[in-house]
Amino acid sequence: MSKELRRLIVPKSWPVKRKAHYWVTKPSPGAHSISGSVPVNVVARDMLGLCDTANEVRTIISNKDMLVDGKKVTNIKQGVGLMDVVSFPKMDAHYRMLVDRRGKLRLVKVAEEMASWKLCRIENKTTIRGGKTQLNLHDGRNVLVEEDNYKTGDVLKIEMPSQKILDVYKLAQGNMALITSGSHAGKVAVVEEIIPTHLSSENLVNFTDGSSTTKSKVFIIGTTASEIELPEEAAI
Repeated sequence: MSKELRRLIVPKSWPVKRKAHYWVTKPSPGAHSISGSVPVNVVARDMLGLCDTANEVRTIISNKDMLVDGKKVTNIKQGVGLMDVVSFPKMDAHYRMLVDRRGKLRLVKVAEEMASWKLCRIENKTTIRGGKTQLNLHDGRNVLVEEDNYKTGDVLKIEMPSQKILDVYKLAQGNMALITSGSHAGKVAVVEEIIPTHLSSENLVNFTDGSSTTKSKVFIIGTTASEIELPEEAAI
C-alpha cells in the first residue's frame, strides 16, 4: 500500500494546491477516514505555513511542540479530523478543524480556554459488563457512562485529554447544527424535525430554512447559539 498520495487525486476536502508538487503525505490509519482528515505534516506546512519541508515538521514534532486534542503528536502522518484541536503551546496558538461551505477542511483559530475541550458526536452505543454504557464517538474515542441518557447523533462537550463530559447537545428541534458533508457542507442551520424512515436508509433531518439532509451529516454545535467559532468567520 502506498505511503503517499498523488496531489491530483487527494480528497476534495483537503485544502491543498494540487499542482504544487507531485506527492503529498497520506494519513496513517486512525479514527478519521482519509477524506475526513489531513495529516499533521500538511496541517503544519501547507495549511498554517509554519515551515517549508516535512523535515521541519519532524523537528517540531520531535521537540514536542505540537499537540492534537491535548496530546503530543509523535507521528508526522497522524490525521487531524473534524473538531480536532491543534495546539502549539510555545506559540500560544490553537486551532479547531472544521468544514467550510465548499466542503473543505479548515482550521479556525480559537482562544486557549476553548482549546481545552472539543465536541464529539455519538456514533454508537454498547452495553458492557457491569451494566455500564460505552459511547462510541466520531473521533474514535470511547467514553463510559453510568447512566444511559444519550442517543446516537447527540454531541458531547468533553474536556481534553481527560475525556470528562462537560455538557451534551441533543439532536433535537431548535438546536444549532453544522452540516458536515454533501451539497450543504459547512452550512449552519436550526433543526426543525427528525423524520424516521423505518427503512434501512438513514433518518432525515429537516431545518427551519427548508433544507434537509441525512442524520450522519448533522453535527449539533449548540442550543440557542453555536458553542464554537464558525468556519466562515476565520478559517485558514
